[in-house]
Amino acid sequence: MRAFREAVEAHDMDAVEALLADDVVFSSPVVFKPYRGRAITAAILRAVERVFEDFRYERVIGEADGRDHALLFTARVGDREISGCDFLRLDASGRIAELTVMVRPLSGAQALQAAMAAQFERIAKETEEAAEVRERSAGAPGTACAEGRGDVVVR
Repeated sequence: MRAFREAVEAHDMDAVEALLADDVVFSSPVVFKPYRGRAITAAILRAVERVFEDFRYERVIGEADGRDHALLFTARVGDREISGCDFLRLDASGRIAELTVMVRPLSGAQALQAAMAAQFERIAKETEEAAEVRERSAGAPGTACAEGRGDVVVR
């Protein structure tokens, strides 16, 4: 997906968020249960943008007009080199309905998990702020962070 790649490479996280479906499902390489919803997914992707260094897409697999895409990338987290892949599935309107990320090697995934855990307070805050804005404009349900666990729970 060209628009997603260009937005990520330009560090334009607002453009990335605009490409997400409202009910997008994000599957993390280091968390078992998927995250659901645009606000939490956007907050996580903003944190990833802060954590990854020297991020670059190396290759894209998939037909330009298809609904399924794989974007292979390399990055660094601290002193750990990471190879990974963003798997995107688009909905009928062309928005990202599913985003699954895989990374390797294990030591890189562990470094990513530790770095992201340090970001979760900020992720929870960004998600709550987005939910408050959404509630004011549409009366949607809120989002909260489970105390002490670093989990973000969407109500």
